[in-house]
Amino acid sequence: MSLKWASVPLFLLLSITSGLCGASSFENTAVVRTVELGGSVVHVTTTYAIRALENNLKTYTIALGKEDRAKTSWVEVKVKGQDKTLPFTERVEKHLSLFDVTLPKPLSGNKTLNIVFENIQTHATTPWPQTAAQNEDQALKYTTDLFVLSPYSTLVQRTKLRALTPRFISWAEPQGIDAFVGDAAVTKNGANVVYGPYKDVPPSTSDNFLEKYQQPVTVHYFHEQPVLEVRKLNRAVEISHWGANLNIQDDISLYNAGPKLKGHFSRIEHQMQGYNKKGAPHVLPALTLGLPPGIRNTYYYDTIGNVSTSKLRVAPLPPKGAQRSQYSILELRPRYPLLGGWNYSFTLGWDAPLESSASYDKKTGTYIVAIPILTPIPGAVITDEELKIILPEGATDVSYVTPFPALSAVMGTHVTFLDTVGRPSITLRYKNLTLKHAQEIYVTYKVSTLAHIKKGLTVATALFTLFVLAGVARRLDLSINRKKKVQ
Repeated sequence: MSLKWASVPLFLLLSITSGLCGASSFENTAVVRTVELGGSVVHVTTTYAIRALENNLKTYTIALGKEDRAKTSWVEVKVKGQDKTLPFTERVEKHLSLFDVTLPKPLSGNKTLNIVFENIQTHATTPWPQTAAQNEDQALKYTTDLFVLSPYSTLVQRTKLRALTPRFISWAEPQGIDAFVGDAAVTKNGANVVYGPYKDVPPSTSDNFLEKYQQPVTVHYFHEQPVLEVRKLNRAVEISHWGANLNIQDDISLYNAGPKLKGHFSRIEHQMQGYNKKGAPHVLPALTLGLPPGIRNTYYYDTIGNVSTSKLRVAPLPPKGAQRSQYSILELRPRYPLLGGWNYSFTLGWDAPLESSASYDKKTGTYIVAIPILTPIPGAVITDEELKIILPEGATDVSYVTPFPALSAVMGTHVTFLDTVGRPSITLRYKNLTLKHAQEIYVTYKVSTLAHIKKGLTVATALFTLFVLAGVARRLDLSINRKKKVQ
């Protein structure tokens, strides 16, 4: 039966032709995906060597499976060897997320380009076995899709899963992909498990390919670092013009997401492991954090009180306008080692000179302050963060610019000591933050001269009123019977 194009709906015809054009506009000469296996955070880098099949192509589309997209908290696209990121828009179609990347310049026919697609996955691994004794190793499982999806045909592709050590327990063997396999479907080489190379892979975003060939693959490997999560981070940043100070306080709920402790904890065994420098990989005895240079009045306490087992090395404050090259190093040792399934809540805060993060525009009378979103904990993911920025009392025309969108943003009022009407505040919510999210929010506002001196006038007025009342009370006679003066 012949197909009559006049009977085909217009929208269906457009979708068919656009899909055909999209699939034939590029060809992937090679695709290499590298997965850096970790604990709470997994770093995935995919390099696409593309070739244009048509002239004046401005957009290249990258596909990501539904499961991988759900674990992804950060996406970045660059041209290989360049630092500048490429803009993209994301759209969701059925079981896929498609990223339409705008190329730096239109690509002519037969021209090539290497594009690097970087995504950070969080909560992507599972401890297996789920429990471990104090002196046992820690093993994790990680699952991803076998094929790198693409709406274009691919000449050759491979996936490398790289662990910190060459100690793999097992890895999945792909099934039913003989049409694409050359020598072996999967091989192990040192600390790498390599799937591929797979040759002459057709456009893989179609339902037919996904149902027939796409499949999950799981690797089981030993991991020699604690799996850390910050379940809740409450960061309060207070800007003070009177004290020329920027105060930052973090309330941190830290959790070890590795295998839970099997049996009881032995302090003697823990000390012997530390003495022999053979600590269990799933035990966290201490933390090392990088804080801003030039900080002062650092404090660290938990629910019991001050914790003295810490050491701070303050880096000098760089000249204004110079790029920050050094960090203050804070070494923290909790009251007890953090084993799998254990929590530790503590508060960390410090003061920093306001001049190191603020600037003033004389023409517009506007203050600009850079606010750090977080202080990264090595290898940890911040599951939930609430960032509250408290501005000086009397601040007006408040606005802010974020490097990436927040889940929610609320403007409010914060009242503290010696305030009259309260201070403007900005409260932002974030989820699944990593080292890539350790950036700055720029807050702009204006403060009039009257608002600057308002606090001083308020304190002076209160003291003056107190002295006047004291003077009046001293001269007031409230006795019932007045004493007569002696002649």
